[in-house]
Amino acid sequence: MKIQKKFSVLIADDHKIVRHGLKKILEDEFSEVTIGEASRDTEIAEQLEKSKWDLVILDISMPGKSGLEVLKDIKATHPKMPVLILSMYPEEQFALRVMKSGASGYIRKDSAPEELVDAVKEILEGRKYMSPTVADILSDSVKKDGKVELSEVLSDREYEIFMLIAQGKTVSEIAEILSLSVKTVSTHRTHILEKTKLKNNADIVMYAVRNKLLQ
Repeated sequence: MKIQKKFSVLIADDHKIVRHGLKKILEDEFSEVTIGEASRDTEIAEQLEKSKWDLVILDISMPGKSGLEVLKDIKATHPKMPVLILSMYPEEQFALRVMKSGASGYIRKDSAPEELVDAVKEILEGRKYMSPTVADILSDSVKKDGKVELSEVLSDREYEIFMLIAQGKTVSEIAEILSLSVKTVSTHRTHILEKTKLKNNADIVMYAVRNKLLQ
């Protein structure tokens, strides 16, 4: 039985098939949902400018500005706008960062449709959605007594590239994934090494392994 509640959702993901799948899940569950779509940062800004949305579902990996950067832009211009982050990355890699940046929830793309529905319901009720894994990560961060992790000195884009390097991606592969030039990725890599005091890609991988950022 569909839930009768009128609301609007903007789905922001650069893959049409993902947007279609999310739309179907929501329309199957909610009878009064209005859905808009955006495939990159400029389209998101246009949609937010011309329409009022009750929720934005935002992919963390987008062409142009990253999802993390878009999240901060949204919170700067629409501070009360709930944003649910959708990601292919494990919670250990990005959940803490996005929740600290104002996201209302974080779920993985391989989650069951029921989790997406639960997250949307929770957020529309004015609460944050936290899976048990995300709750544990946030709890552990509090127990660190203010200790700053190396990854926290990086910008959002640098952190995204840091994690892709940790996964063994080459500069060319990262450039293709993020729709950036090879030169831009190389510059970010240089800044990452300078800020973290790590020497090379192998050090980045070891850091990620030691801090359980990889699955």
